[in-house]
Amino acid sequence: MKSFQHVITDAEGIHARPAGDFVKAAKGFASSVKITKGGKTVDAKKIFGLMGLGVKQGEEVTIDVEGEDEEAAAAALETFLKENL
Repeated sequence: MKSFQHVITDAEGIHARPAGDFVKAAKGFASSVKITKGGKTVDAKKIFGLMGLGVKQGEEVTIDVEGEDEEAAAAALETFLKENL
């Protein structure tokens, strides 16, 4: 399993447009992708779960990626977060 943390820098936190783009990116991989904030973990391939976390600017999330393409998935998703959130 690959895991990394990211602090959200977007002034609006994780909002609809980047959340949808993140879900789309996560769905491009076979691996399971989970995102955790404050002890609550959701499937990052489901937009309602991701939006339900209510992540605000300055909050840290943990992304866990597990599966056959976890290396590529973790790298791509970490890059996505750095560039968009």
